[in-house]
Amino acid sequence: QVQLVESGGGLVQAGGSLRLSCSASGLFVSSATMGWFRQAPGKEREFVAAISWSGRNTYYGDSVKGRFTISRDNSKNTVNLQMNSLKPEDTAVYYCAADLYGSTAFVGDEYDYWGQGTQATVSS
Repeated sequence: QVQLVESGGGLVQAGGSLRLSCSASGLFVSSATMGWFRQAPGKEREFVAAISWSGRNTYYGDSVKGRFTISRDNSKNTVNLQMNSLKPEDTAVYYCAADLYGSTAFVGDEYDYWGQGTQATVSS
C-alpha cells in the first residue's frame, strides 16, 4: 500500500521560510517522479515543483521559481520542498504526489498517488 504523508506546514510571515517534507511508504522516491502541488479554497490545483526519478531534473511552476527548491533524500525515502521568500499568495494546502509511469511532471492528473496535504499560511 502506497502512502504519502506531508509535514512541515504552518504559519509564517511574508518573507519567511517553511520546509515541507513528504515521507513515502510502499514506493521508493528514487523510482518515481515526485511532485508538489497546492490548492487554495476556490482555486484550481496548481503545480509547484517536481523532481524526476533520477533526480537529474527538477521543474518549477513560474510563480515559485527562484524561491522554492525541491530535493530528495533517498536514504530517508522523503522528498522535501524548501520554500523561501514566502508571499501571502503562497497560502494553500500543499500536496505531495508520486507518478510511477514517467508522465509529464507538471500535470497533476498524471500522478498516481497523493498525500493528505499540509496547510501553509503566509501572513502579511
